[in-house]
Amino acid sequence: MTDLQRHVYTLAQAIGERNVWRYASLQRAAGYIEAELRASGYFPRRQTFDVSRLPVSNIEGTLDGASRQDDILVIGAHYDTVGGCPGANDNGTGVAALLELARRFAGRPQPRTIRFVAFVNEEPPFFHTAQMGSLVYAQGARARGDHIVGMLALETMGYYSDAPGSQQYPAPEMSGLYPDIGNFIGFVSNEESAALLSAAARTFSNGSSLPLQAAALPADLPGTGWSDHWSFWQAGYPALMVTDTAPWRYPWYHTADDTPDKIDFDTLAEVVNGLEHVVRELAASRIPHPRPRT
Repeated sequence: MTDLQRHVYTLAQAIGERNVWRYASLQRAAGYIEAELRASGYFPRRQTFDVSRLPVSNIEGTLDGASRQDDILVIGAHYDTVGGCPGANDNGTGVAALLELARRFAGRPQPRTIRFVAFVNEEPPFFHTAQMGSLVYAQGARARGDHIVGMLALETMGYYSDAPGSQQYPAPEMSGLYPDIGNFIGFVSNEESAALLSAAARTFSNGSSLPLQAAALPADLPGTGWSDHWSFWQAGYPALMVTDTAPWRYPWYHTADDTPDKIDFDTLAEVVNGLEHVVRELAASRIPHPRPRT
């Protein structure tokens, strides 16, 4: 069993549904992530806040930059699940990729600082509210004046199909622009993050043979802001989502059948390999990125 498989099976099978209504499981998942980051050589930090009188936490492992320490790249994934869902793909795959990338970069400082962050409370009813873990994090970073040059949200990344018609889209006109076969990984940003998207997509394609579709879309288009990257947009930071497109492809999205047997681990491993190139490039690149809005 690979580490990617181990992470997904632990989160979705050994732990299962994890949210404030399954609080013990949510805490167990947080402890697992913290322990894995520590085993890779990080000193994890918790950002804890209360929801319904229960403490919940974002978990951060930081690799300090070697020459441009104040420039920060955030790699994030949420570890909670919607009610009734074990969350193998949504978002066990994102967390698994996060932990694997953190392991690969551990002890190898890049020019910029890299923060690997597991977010709590991405799912409803906290989605796009003040109690969404990534929004708490992004607003805290904004208040401190952190110079985050880019954020990558790893979201539902493990399902692929070569069947015609396996890929849907939120807007009918997109069907004429993008393939109807769900065998690609998607990079999605708002229009303000187009420079980050372009740099990430170019680097991924140079480092991986996996098909990629990248799009800078209006932020209000359904699906465009459906993950933790949205929170960073609210704080004025460039951010994008890495995804298999979730409900537009994955038949078991937000159901009890979102289990590890549905995951294409070989393709997920290819995504992680490509993302390793992206993270390395963005952590070293001199491509200009906007500073947070004042």
